[in-house]
Amino acid sequence: MSDAPAPRATTLQDVAREAGVSLATASRVLNGSTRNVAGAYRERVEAVADRLGYSANLSAQATARGTSATIALLVADIADPYFSRIASGVAHAADDENLVLTIGITERATEREARLVRNLRGQRPRGIVLAASRSSHTDSAVLTAMLHDVESAGGTIVSIGAPAGTANARTVAIDDRGGALELGRALAQRGYRDAIALAAADGLVTSDDRLAGFSEGFGTAGGNAPRVLRTGFSRAEGYHAMSAALEDGVLPGTVVFAITDVVAIGAMSAIRDAGRGIGDDIAVAGFGSIPFASDVTPTLTSVNAPLELLGEAAVRAVVAAEWTPPAPLPLSLAIRDSTPPR
Repeated sequence: MSDAPAPRATTLQDVAREAGVSLATASRVLNGSTRNVAGAYRERVEAVADRLGYSANLSAQATARGTSATIALLVADIADPYFSRIASGVAHAADDENLVLTIGITERATEREARLVRNLRGQRPRGIVLAASRSSHTDSAVLTAMLHDVESAGGTIVSIGAPAGTANARTVAIDDRGGALELGRALAQRGYRDAIALAAADGLVTSDDRLAGFSEGFGTAGGNAPRVLRTGFSRAEGYHAMSAALEDGVLPGTVVFAITDVVAIGAMSAIRDAGRGIGDDIAVAGFGSIPFASDVTPTLTSVNAPLELLGEAAVRAVVAAEWTPPAPLPLSLAIRDSTPPR
C-alpha cells in the first residue's frame, strides 16, 4: 500500500504567492469583496487561480460580502416551457454577474416554497427570485417570516409578477392583463362572439389578470362574457377541462382562450380526440408564445411574452444598489392559424 500523501487542495495563499499579490488582494478578487481591484491584478489573480484549479470558498465570499455569490430561482415547474424560458434569462444574467444559480421547484405549494426558502437562507444568497404564480390571498406567515430572514441577512427578494409578502421585496412583471386584453379585442374583431376561458383557480394573480384582461377586451369589441372553466397550468389539466366542456356542448365558432400555451395545447388535443376541428370549428388561443406554439398544427395564436428578458430583469433587480420599480414589459400578439377570421 502506498504511503504517498493525498494531493493537497490549492489554497488562497498559493494563488496569492504565485500571482505575486497580497493575500488580501487575492481574497478581494476571488471571494467576492465589493472593494475594487485594479484590472491588471484581477486578471493575474484569476489566471493563476484557473491554472492552479483554485475554487472560491462560498463561505468566505459570504463573509467578505455579507452574502454569498449565489442566487436562487424558485419556479413552479421547470419542465413547463414558460418557466424554463424565465430560467434561461435568469441563468444568463446570473452568469454575467458572476453569480452561481440554484433552482428550486415549488410545485405551486406555499409550504414547499417556505421550506425551500428556509433551506436557502443558511447559504446567505445574494437574492432569491420567486417565479411561481403568487396568490392574491396573503402568503403564509411561515413563508413571510422566511423571506424576512433572508432580507435581514442581506439578501434581496425579487418576485416575478405579483409582489411577495415583504415590504422590501422587489417586483418585475410582464403586462399580463394588457396582453390578454389586446388578444380578446383582436379575436372579437375577427368575428368571434362566444368564448370559453380555461383559467386556474381563483386568486392566482397571473391567471386572474389574464382572465380579466381577455374578458374586458373581448367584451368591449362585441364578444359575449366568456364561459369560465377553472383548471390548472398543465397540458393534462387543459385536456381534461376542454374534454368536460365538449361533453357539455361547444358551438361551432367558439374561441377557447387558455391562460398558457401549454394549457391551450392540451385543449387542442381534446378537441381532436372528440372528432372536432381546430380553427374553423373551434378556435384556440393561448398566452406566452412558447416555441411549440408555432410548431403545432394549426399554429397557435398567442401573446408574445419576453420571458427571457423578464428573467434578466429579475437578476438586475437582485444586484441593483438602488431600485426603482420598472414598468411591466410590453407584450405583442401572434395571430396564427388556430383563430381564422369568422
